[in-house]
Amino acid sequence: MDIKTIQTLIEPDMLNVNQLIHAQMQSDVALVNQLGLYIVNSGGKRIRPMLTLLTAKALECSNNTHITLATIIEFIHTATLLHDDVVDESALRRGEPTANAEFGNAASVLVGDFIYTRSFQLMVGLNNMQVMQILADATNVIAEGEVLQLMNCNDPDTTEKSYMQVIYSKTAKLFEAATMLPAVVLEYPNDVQEALKLYGMHLGTAFQLVDDVLDYSANAEQMGKNLGDDLAEGKPTLPLIYAMQHGSEKQVAQIREAIETGNGMTYLEDILATLEQTKALDFAMDKAKNEAQKAISHLAFLPDSPYKQALIALAELSVARDH
Repeated sequence: MDIKTIQTLIEPDMLNVNQLIHAQMQSDVALVNQLGLYIVNSGGKRIRPMLTLLTAKALECSNNTHITLATIIEFIHTATLLHDDVVDESALRRGEPTANAEFGNAASVLVGDFIYTRSFQLMVGLNNMQVMQILADATNVIAEGEVLQLMNCNDPDTTEKSYMQVIYSKTAKLFEAATMLPAVVLEYPNDVQEALKLYGMHLGTAFQLVDDVLDYSANAEQMGKNLGDDLAEGKPTLPLIYAMQHGSEKQVAQIREAIETGNGMTYLEDILATLEQTKALDFAMDKAKNEAQKAISHLAFLPDSPYKQALIALAELSVARDH
C-alpha cells in the first residue's frame, strides 16, 4: 500500500480536517490570518493527523470526534515547526521559504503561540479530561525536548541515550498521542490504549531516525532543505555519535570540531566519507527499521481492515522513503 492509496482511504475525513484547520485559523488580526494560511498551505504529508484518522477508523469510530483530535494534533505540530524554524534559524522547509524567513522571527513565534492556544481551545470543546491530560503532557514533553536539543547543540559529548531522549520528546511523543487518543475517546480498555500508544511511539522514533539519516544522504531538492543542515546547526544526531565511537582519531577530532563550532559545512565532504566508512548511516537505519517493526507488532490485536493495513504500511514506508 503506497502513500496515495492511504490518503485516498481517508480522503473525506482529511477534507473535514482541512476545513476545520482553515476555520480555526481565522482571526480578527490580519497577520495571524496571513501567516497562518502560509504555514497551513505550505505542504507536508500530514502524517500525524493521518495516523489519528486511520487509528479511529481501525477502531470503528462512528462519530466526528476524530476530526477534532486530528486537527488538534496538526495544530500542535504546526506550532512546534514555527518555533523550531526560529530557533534553528532555518530558511527552507519543504523546499519553500520558512515562515520566519518570510514574516520574521517575532511574527512566527507569536503566531505559533496563537496556534498552540487554538489547539487548547479545541481540546476544551471535547470536554474529556483524559484527552486534555494526554495532550497537555505531550505538549509539555515536546517543549522539554526542544530545550534538551538546545542544550545538546554544539556538544560533541552528547550520548546516544540523550539523543534518543530528544527524539522521544520532540517527535515520538506527539505520534504517541496521535495514535492513542482515538482509543481514549472511544473508551477502549487500557491495554488497547497502551498498544496504540506504543505503536505511535515506535513509529515516531523510526520516523525521526530516518530524518536524521536523510540529512546526510538525501537529495537536497527532494528533502526540501539543504544536505548537512543538522551539521551546520551543530546537532549531534545518531550518525555523528556513532561515527565518533568508531572513527579514527583524526575523523573524531574533525566531527567534534564541526559540532562545537557549528562550522561543519566546511568539512561536509570529509564527514560524509567518515559516515560512509564507519557505516554510521547503516547503523542508524537498522535502528529505525527495528523501531518500525516494533510499531507493527503492537497492531496485532486489531481486526484486519484496510485501515489496519494502512497503519502497517505507514510504518514500513517511514523507513523506505528518500525524503
